[in-house]
Amino acid sequence: MTTTYDFLMGTSGQESNRASCMSNPVSITVAYGDGIGPEIMNAALRVIIAGGANLSIEKIQIGEAVYSKGITAGIEPGAWDSLRRTRVFLKAPITTPQGGGYKSLNVTIRKAFGLFANVRPCPAYAPYVATKHSGMDVVVIRENEEDLYEE
Repeated sequence: MTTTYDFLMGTSGQESNRASCMSNPVSITVAYGDGIGPEIMNAALRVIIAGGANLSIEKIQIGEAVYSKGITAGIEPGAWDSLRRTRVFLKAPITTPQGGGYKSLNVTIRKAFGLFANVRPCPAYAPYVATKHSGMDVVVIRENEEDLYEE
């Protein structure tokens, strides 16, 4: 299911430039997840849309509902088409059943798309945020597929 959200800001120069840059919707794949996932996703989408994003959302189902259908990977085969097409995945928290026979959906997705590292840039925001190291930015890189994630 695809939903298009248009959020046009006011008419000042900066706001209209942002709106014109986003005149074509950006396709993204969204999974609402399980438990508190739908609540978190609704809040996240409200923030993104309020920021001026023009999105075409393709919803997919993942997690507990898919596991209960007997699909041990936690994602339906057709959902992969959306992920490959949009190349953007906004995913809420999901449930992975405990016990044998189930794969972690997070690890499955990381491996399928070669997302082997979690890169977290931490820039210094001086002079807006006081810091002892105003000229130093840090990047933390964490490996996402091996060691504890190995299946």
